[in-house]
Amino acid sequence: MIKINVKKFNVFTLLSLLALIAGVVFYLYWVSRYGVTYDIGIYSLTIVLVLPGIIGTILSLLEKSEE
Repeated sequence: MIKINVKKFNVFTLLSLLALIAGVVFYLYWVSRYGVTYDIGIYSLTIVLVLPGIIGTILSLLEKSEE
């Protein structure tokens, strides 16, 4: 079973969360500024920031199982 330990918060978790927040803020800023929600360039940059943010946060908080 996968267990996430919030007490393992470290620098890598912080960087991952910053990348995640930067991706979401960038997308919301672009949409509010230009009103364009269907541009492939916005999607590509947002995905490059959001996916490593999500995956990095999960991986840095996982507990190692000793089986």
